[in-house]
Parts: sequence; C-alpha cells; structure tokens
Amino acid sequence: MNLQEYYRASVQEVMKKLDVTQHGLTDYEVRYRHKKYGYNELKEGKPKNVIQVLLEQFQDFLVIILIAAAIISIFLGDVGSSLVIIVVIVLNAILGTVQHVKAEKSLNSLKAMSAPVSKVKRGGEVIEVPSRDVIVGDLLILEAGDFISADGRVIESYSLQLNESSLTGESLAIDKNANIIHETDIALGDKKNMVFSGSFVTSGRGKAIVTSIGMSTEIGKIANLLENAQEKKTPLQVSLDRFGKRLALGIIIICLIIFGLDLIRGRELVDSFMFAVSLAVAAIPEALSSIVTIVLAVGTQNMAKENAIIRKLHAVESLGSVSIICSDKTGTLTQNKMTVQQVYTGEQIFSYDQLQLVNPQHKKLLDLAMLCNDSVIFEDKQIGDPTELALVKLGREYHLNEQVIRGLHHRVGEIPFDSTRKLMSTVNRMGSHYVMITKGAVDVLLPRISRIHSSNSSVITNQQLERINQVNQTFSNAGLRVIAITYKDVFSSNISEKDEQDLTFVGLIAMMDPPREESAQAVADCIKAGIKPVMITGDHKITAVAIAEQLGILKDPTEAIEGKEIENLSDRELMAQVEKISVYARVTPEHKIRIVKAWQEKGHVVAMTGDGVNDAPALKQAEIGVAMGKSGTEVAKDASAMILTDDNFLTIVKSISNGRSIYANIKNAIKFLLSGNAGAIIVVLYATLLALPAPFLPIHLLFINLLTDSLPAIAIGLEPHNKKLMKERPRNINEPLLNKKFVSQVGFEGAIIAAVTIIAFQIGLSSGDTGVATTMAFATLCLSRLIHGFNCRSEESIFKLGIFSNLVVWIAFLIGFSLLNFVLITGFFEVADLNNFQYLMIYGLSLIPLIIIQLEKLFFRAS
Repeated sequence: MNLQEYYRASVQEVMKKLDVTQHGLTDYEVRYRHKKYGYNELKEGKPKNVIQVLLEQFQDFLVIILIAAAIISIFLGDVGSSLVIIVVIVLNAILGTVQHVKAEKSLNSLKAMSAPVSKVKRGGEVIEVPSRDVIVGDLLILEAGDFISADGRVIESYSLQLNESSLTGESLAIDKNANIIHETDIALGDKKNMVFSGSFVTSGRGKAIVTSIGMSTEIGKIANLLENAQEKKTPLQVSLDRFGKRLALGIIIICLIIFGLDLIRGRELVDSFMFAVSLAVAAIPEALSSIVTIVLAVGTQNMAKENAIIRKLHAVESLGSVSIICSDKTGTLTQNKMTVQQVYTGEQIFSYDQLQLVNPQHKKLLDLAMLCNDSVIFEDKQIGDPTELALVKLGREYHLNEQVIRGLHHRVGEIPFDSTRKLMSTVNRMGSHYVMITKGAVDVLLPRISRIHSSNSSVITNQQLERINQVNQTFSNAGLRVIAITYKDVFSSNISEKDEQDLTFVGLIAMMDPPREESAQAVADCIKAGIKPVMITGDHKITAVAIAEQLGILKDPTEAIEGKEIENLSDRELMAQVEKISVYARVTPEHKIRIVKAWQEKGHVVAMTGDGVNDAPALKQAEIGVAMGKSGTEVAKDASAMILTDDNFLTIVKSISNGRSIYANIKNAIKFLLSGNAGAIIVVLYATLLALPAPFLPIHLLFINLLTDSLPAIAIGLEPHNKKLMKERPRNINEPLLNKKFVSQVGFEGAIIAAVTIIAFQIGLSSGDTGVATTMAFATLCLSRLIHGFNCRSEESIFKLGIFSNLVVWIAFLIGFSLLNFVLITGFFEVADLNNFQYLMIYGLSLIPLIIIQLEKLFFRAS
C-alpha cells in the first residue's frame, strides 16, 4: 500500500495493514522495523572532496593550453612569464573551489527542518523519542507547536490544524481530520487526512499513524530531487568554454604557421619554437578569467546594495540572459497575509474601506467578526489564524480594538471551529442577554439562516438567499475566501451544535492574500524587457488565476492549468504546451522541475523564484534560482543562486538589468583584449612574412598583457549601467560569443592598431637600430591599446555616453600611461633610448585608432 492508497483507506484498514494497535508498537516491533525500514533520516550521496573540486577547476580548455604554454616556457628559460600565468590560474581555481563548497548545503538545511524529538505512543505509554527513531507504524501524538517528523495518516483529530506552507506554498493553516478521501489524483494540500514531515501543528491536537519515514516522505522526495537536480552552466560559462576552444585552436594554427615559416627561413629550431610559444602566450588573454571574476565580484557587491545577494558568482551574468521567470505566488508575488477585500451587508457590496461606523449594519458586522474570533494583535505581534487576523485587521482599519470590544461583551460560551462542521460559535453577553455568534463557510450556513439583519430583523426571502449565494459565487470566482457572519439570541451560555440553526444573517466578508504593491509594475517591466513571467503555485486554480490577472501575468483563463493535468502529460506533450501556459496551480515539487526543464528544452534561460522547501529542487534546476530572504526557508536559500533580502519581486527586474549590463561589459572587455592581441599577432605575421626582425621581445608582450591590459579591461567591465539594454529582448544563449559581428569588429579594430604599430616599427627600422624599432613598436602597441580602452566602453560613441562618465577607465589609462613612460625613461624591460621625434610619433600614431573608431561609431554603427 502506497501513500496514495493510505488517504483512501479507513483508519482500521491502515492500522491493520501496518499491523499496529491503539497501544502502539512494542520495543521488539520497533527493533524489527528499524532493520526492515531503516531510520527516519535523509540520506545524501557521497560528496566530492575539496581536492576533487579543485582539480575540476583546471578542466577548462583555455586553462589547459595556458598550462602547457607555461610548462614549455619554463623549459625554454622564460620562467617569469610562466610563474605569472600559473599564479593567475591557481587563484581562479581556489576561488571556484570556495564558491562550490559554499553552495553544497541544501541537504543539511533539509535535515535541520526535522524535529529533534517526537512524542509517540508505544506499549500503551506516550514517550518522547529522537525523531531519527520514529518508525513506520508509530503512533504520533500531535499538539499545538509540534513539528511533524514523518508522514502519517490521521487517526484522531480535535480541531487539528497544520501549517504546510513550506511544502505546498499555501499560507493558510490546513484543517486535518480522520475521514476517508475517495477522490484520486489529488494534490498534496488536499490530503486532509494526512500529515507530512516538515510541517507543524498550529492549533488543536490529534494522533497519526506513521506511513513513511526518511527518504520515502514528501520532504525526502524533495531531498532526492535536490540531489538529482542538475545545476546548469550559465550562458557566459557556455560561451567562454566555446570561445576558449575556438580561440586556442586558432592561436595554435597561427603559431604553427609562424613556427614553420621561421624554420623555412633558416632560423634555429629553439629560437623558432620560443618565438611561437611567446606569441601564443601573447595571443591568449591570460587575464581573461581574472577579469571576468573581478567584474562579476564587483557586480555582486553593487547588487547586494540593491537587496540582491548573489551566492554563485556566474549567476550575475545569467540574470541578463533570463527569458522566463517561473515565480511562486505566496510570499513572492503576494504579501503572504490574508487581507479583507470586499464586504456584503445590507444587501450591498462594499470595498473594505467603504464601511461607515455610523451605519448600525456595518458596526454590527465588524463587532461580531471580532467577537467570534480568537486572534489578537498585540503591539507588533499578530497571534492567531490568518483568516481571523484578517477580520481583526479590518476592525483596526476603523480604529476598533478587538480586546476592548471583547472586554465590553464577555465571551461566556463557545463551540470551537471544526473542519467537519466548518463553523465556529461563541456566546457573548450583550447587556442583559446572551447572543450566539456563528461564523463559517457560506454553503454550510446558508441552509441554517432564517432571518436577515435589518432594523426589524425580518424573515429572509428566497430572493435574498439567492442573492447571498450569487454574491458568494462572485467573490469565490474572483479567488476570494468568503466567511459568513450570523447570530441569534440565546437564553443560556451552554450551547451545542443543535443551537446552530435559525440564524440571522449579517453579512459576508471576502478576503485574499493580496499582490504586493510593486509586483504589477515588476511584471510589466519584465514583459517590456522580453521576459515571460509564469506563476507556479500550490494554491487553488481560482485564486491563482485571480492574482495572475491582477498582476498582468494572465490574459486568458485558458492559459492556466492544474497539477493533475500535468500528471497526464508526457514530457514531450508538456514541452509542446509550455509556451501557451502562464499559470500552474496545485503543483508538486516534481511538477515544478518538469516545468523548468520544459522551458530549458525550448532553449530558454529560466529563473525560478520561491521561498519554500517545495521550491528548492526547481530553484536548483533553473539556471538561476531566486530565494526570498525574509520569508524563505534555509533550504530554499541554500538551493538558490540569488537571495532577495527585501523579498521584493521588483528587485529581480533590477538584477536582470544589472546582469545585462555586466554581460555587455564583459563582452566589451573581451573585445578590448582580443582586438589588442589581434593587433599584436598581425604585426608579428607582417614581420615574419617579410623576414623582418622580431617586432617585440617576449618581455614586451608580457608587460602589455599582464600590466597595461588588465586594468583597462577591468575598468571597461565596471562601465555604468546602460538603461537601453532593458528595452532589448534577452540575448540568444545559443549565439556564440565569437559571432560574425563580434569577430569583424575585433578584426577591424585589431587591424587599425596593427597598422599604426607597423608604421612605428618601420620608422624605427629606418633609423638603422633594431632596438629602437622594437621599442617604438612595443610603445605604440602598448599606448594604442591603452587608448583603445575608451573605444571598447560601449557600442556607442564616447561622445554619446559621456567622455567622463566612467572615471575608472581614465584612472586605468593614467596608471598604464605612467608605467609605460616609466619603462621608456628608465630603460627597463630591454627598451632603447628614443629621441623627441620618436616619442612624438608614438603618441600621435597611438591616437589614430581612437579617432577612426569613434568616427565609425558616430556615423556608421547602429547605436
């Protein structure tokens, strides 16, 4: 018998199947069952050790090429450049390892959700045992405040209510009973005769027989999903992997060509090989990984100031590629607190803020709603059921204090709320007589109403009853939870369920968990940015549709489906329909992962937001999981890539804007590095093909790559956000970083840098001194690349951006310019002495790429 069958079986059938009596298990049976079922704990796969994780950081193809180049350079005597390359690679590997170790905490948080001890009945006595020792067949004793340590079938319920929000996403407490449920394929939140590990008792008491423990529980299934959910590589990681392989292949081919040409021209084998390796080291942007890491790290700091904490560094860039946001409803798009929306009284519908205390009908409704009520607001604390708190808060809107009103009309009797009756009644003293106030579900109270409250409390007509029913349907169809308020005079404080008849109708109060004020604007901003928001919730379909329509997520009700419909769809069928669906209701954690995967199979980058345990597997599966910092469980936070400290959906939109800007900045930094390296390669090819002396020494190339290139590239990565990026559609993740447009721009800009460097080289050669020629080529290449940093700030001209809008670029340029002139003046790094004319030529030629590229951007490139 599985879980689905337990809720459909009677208490007697379950106890017979599990071979247990009302006295509970004996010590012998407990020991036997531990051997059979194991212990009530969550298991996890063998984690990778730190060494394994560290070694995995060196598997990148570009890193392997760099390591090979560094090793060869050591054998050829160029120890300095090798050491610098190795230091950069090792630092990046350490950073990656630290990030990985921090991320692997999800299962530990799941374990922490379990209660340390549980009350069980064994051998006829109620005892406390460690939750790990709870076994299938144990009788769990449940009281208010208890955490549930295992899944079980309710066998006794006395107003038992559980909070299952961490599993289902629903904020309301769930009434539990021992009745058989005959329906099949119902959602977890509708299994009213089952209790689940990870939930807790909010009120009442009861007893349940344990049916599942450990990994077989609903929370165990989530743990298993977390274990198997695959973290996707970010679009940037995919692009850089692809880019690194293509770049390395291209560089190897070029170096082999130059190596071959050198040998043909009679150059020594060792010299030819050393020059080819030097060129490879010069061509490969050693600082790329460091620059990307630094830019992302600075981006995370800036985002933290805007209430978005990034747990996984590369997730910053993933945000910029997001095309789908799958969002939980409760606590993410809504406020996670019930609030009265509308009221029906005096045969009229009013908004919650249209009531008037001078109207006796309105005052009567508010008073009765707070008297037949157990919740209370004390200073900043709200104590009680969310539905009852909503009624108290409605009174507070009109400056009515529930404690004052209860003091004026003392409660002298009551019948507590019962999930079977769906009613609650209290007896309050009003003056010299007693009044019984009854509130509850409209469908239950309607047949019990005989009068309607007015100046003379007349007998209710069929038309009035039909009108109440119609209003109730209207409210319910709008996703509102409706409570009816009634009363009648009684002669004694001793009442029974038989007295809950012949009631006088006062009004209906409709409430809901309302959307956050900023959510609608955030949804609109997402749509403008080409991002589709999708609501995924464990709540009922009617409620989900109502909220989604208010927020602008849903345009057509046919775009909403329930979890049981997903059950009937294969993965292929779900993938075919996923683009037509905007709202998913009554879903399970398995459904959420399937939905995320379906979008991913369609080629989309998916962000998944949520706060509950039930969201954690999907948060991990998505390219970027976004957890709520205030209301989110630790499990959700640990499984996510980003945490919102303000639980504000609008913060996600700001983060997407940041992500898009950061990716654009990284791409511009890469363009800066590649165009400069391309310029160097072209100059070397030129000299090799014409059998001229080497235009650079290896030490010159190292100086440019590691000292004067890194700072401008980082500065470009810190370019301020460009708001125009949020008017564009998300970029296609399948488009390679080295696309045709990007390569043509790199080639064009590299060719200009190469041209001015070749001119400087030829001017130096004309002096008859090879040292002067290499120095002029080195200085011109270095300075033109420093100035080229201004070109690479954006696709737009710096005159449109603002010449001084990024002061970091100026600082980087001035530092590089100072270092270059220091080297030229002091003669470090094997440079020759230059005269004033030669200095003037270096400065003048280095400005030419800036002038040409800025003119091209102003007049020919689309802004």
